Order: sequence, then structure tokens, then C-alpha cells
Amino acid sequence: MGDAVREVIRPAEQALERLDAALDTIETDPGEYEAALAAAELLDAWDARRRVTAALAALDADFGADVPLADLSVGQRYRVRLACLLGTHHDHLLLDEPTNHLDHAGLTYLTAQLRQRRGSVLTVSHDRALLADLATTVLDLDPTPDGLPRTWGNGYEGYRAGRAALEQAWADDYAAHTTRHAQLRSDLQQAQTRLSTGWRPPKGTGKHTRQSHTPAVVQAVKRRQQALDAAAVTVPPPPPAFTFPRLHARPTRTYLRAEGITVAGRLTGPVNLAVRGGDRLVVTGPNGAGKSTLLDVLTGALSPTTGSVSVSDPARIGRLHQESGEDAGTLSMGQRRRRDLARMLGTGPAVLLLDEPTNHLSINAVDQLTRALAETEAAVILVTHDRQLLADTAHWPRLELRPADAPPATPAGDSPR
Repeated sequence: MGDAVREVIRPAEQALERLDAALDTIETDPGEYEAALAAAELLDAWDARRRVTAALAALDADFGADVPLADLSVGQRYRVRLACLLGTHHDHLLLDEPTNHLDHAGLTYLTAQLRQRRGSVLTVSHDRALLADLATTVLDLDPTPDGLPRTWGNGYEGYRAGRAALEQAWADDYAAHTTRHAQLRSDLQQAQTRLSTGWRPPKGTGKHTRQSHTPAVVQAVKRRQQALDAAAVTVPPPPPAFTFPRLHARPTRTYLRAEGITVAGRLTGPVNLAVRGGDRLVVTGPNGAGKSTLLDVLTGALSPTTGSVSVSDPARIGRLHQESGEDAGTLSMGQRRRRDLARMLGTGPAVLLLDEPTNHLSINAVDQLTRALAETEAAVILVTHDRQLLADTAHWPRLELRPADAPPATPAGDSPR
């Protein structure tokens, strides 16, 4: 980890080294001293190490200079690199999903740091709270009718309003085109039927009458075929909405029960849960409090140090991990996330254990997921740092976990409702 810190503050240290050298020649080369001083002031070089150290502490990423990055988890490495960036004075900052792997304190620190930066910030993010706090302009790369990106002004609210209007117009346009195309196809089929059977005059009609009637029917078929070809649907279908299948769960049945759960060094507890169909629970706490560990225990992937877990039907417990596996081939992170959700939901679970489910999902998909979670019959245990999702589920019961050196977890009682 120390190498990452040294690398990021090296420009500041070099600026100070240049300034020290310029002091020795200030009488003979005052111009060099002025240039060196300006460069050091631009980087605020004297404060570089303190800024990085403060950022590491604020993001819970101060693991010690001697700890190799390779020995850290994905989330820990991410926080180290983000802290190093936030401690610099780059004119332009490019951030890809910067809120991933951050807890509430880290999110608050990140938002404050980005707000006060003098330079520009370009961030790729699906974090609705971050966008609402910071964005002035949104470049929208989600699907559009013509395949071109859109740029929305007036911040996040401007984006939401513009995107909603675009999607409604797209859906209306597609519906109008498909309805017109279906009507023309029906007209063609009717004309073809008349050509094969319906146009024939009664038996005994003269040959001349039959011959004069035939071209008119043929021309009607041609006209309808031309109209159908001219009205081909060129508007692509709007993206399908993210939907839950119907998940059946009985509100009178206890699907999962945990009593006195702790895991040495990872989950202080004791945690007590009784989960029935339709129950809702949000598990909160800083990084390292044991939220993912709790889900591991509830699914049987990890044995508790104390306490017990009983599950009436393990096949009815669905688990979504915080990150996808590594066997996804060429799929994007968002595609992997939707695949993982589809696989989990396809098993028909009665209890959903969701670890940061909004990671890597588009804003529309997150909105649709939030609605689905509110409506499903299944029980939902949700681990998230997503501030907007926390606000949307503010009426759900909370289970707050604390790190090992903090007071015990807040007990949830016999029902998380």
C-alpha cells in the first residue's frame, strides 16, 4: 500500500525537491526559483502527504504502509486508490463508479471532497444520491430510439425529466408504428383471401366479366403490399423493463431463524432473526461490521462461532452476492448483475438475501428493482449503502451492526417487520 501512496505524492515531492535546489541558486537564477515555487504552490506540495493520509483514514483504507495491495480485498484496494486520487490536485478527475465499496461515512467524505474541488470531475455513476448532489450536466448513454447519446442540463433533475419524456415518446411512437403495421398486414391478408377465393363471380358469369374483375383484385393486393412495405417498423422496441417473477411466500411460515449469532473477529452480534414471508429488513453498518458475514451465516456458507441458524427449506433462500463471479466472459458488469439477479429469481425463493443489489445497475433498473422489492411476497433482507435506496426503504425495520470494537448489534427481535 505504501507504494501506491508514494506514487501518487511523488509529483509533489519532486516539486519540493526542485524548490530546495532552486534556493541554492536563487541569487544567480531567480527565475528558476519563481518557477519552482509556482509549481509547488499549484500542487499544494507541502500538504500532499497529509491530504492522502486524511483520505485513507476517512475511507477506512489505512491498512499500513507495509501491507501489499495484492493482500487486500477488491473493496479495500478500491478505497486505497480512491483515497490517493482524492488527496491529489489534478485539474481533471475521472471516476468510475466511485461510490462502490464505500460505507455511509465514506460516501459523505467523497461527496464533500468532490464538491470542493476546483477542477472538473467526470464520473461514471449509477448512484442517484451522488448525481443529485453533484451533477450539473448528465451525458446519457442508455438506449435511445436513434442509438445516439443524449446530454441533459439542469443536473440530475433535468436528466430525470428529460429521460422520462424521451422514454414516453419512444413507447408511444413504437406503439403507433406497430399498430399501423399490424393493420396494414391485416388488410393485405384480406386482399389475398379475396384474390384466391372471394373475388370469383357467381357460376355462369361470362368469361369477359371474370377477366375484367381479376386485374382489380390483383391491383388491390399489390397496393396493400406496397403500403405494408412502406410502413415497415423502423423504430426499435424500447428496452424491456426489469420485472420480478411472482414469488410465493406464506406470511404465516417462518422460513429462516437465527438465534445468538456471532462470528469471531467478523460479527459481534449477537444477532437474532425470525423471517416470515413478506418480512422486510435493512442491515446497515460501516465496512467491516459483518453485514456480508451475516448473510454467509444465514445461507450456511459460514458457520457461526456462537448461536444457531435453522432454515425450513434451503432451496427457498435466494442469495445475491455483492460482486459477480469471474466466469462472465465478455459480459459487462451491469449485464453480470442482471444475470445474477435473473438466476436467483429463477429459483423461486421465498427469502431474498441481497448484498448491495444496486451495484452496476442502471438508474432505470434500480428504480424498477426498488418497486419490485416493495411489491414482492417474498421476504427481503437488504444490505446496502445506496443512500437513495435507504431513503426509499426508510419505513423498513433496521438491523444496525457495529465493528468488533463498538457496542453490540441492535437486536431485531422475533420478527424484522
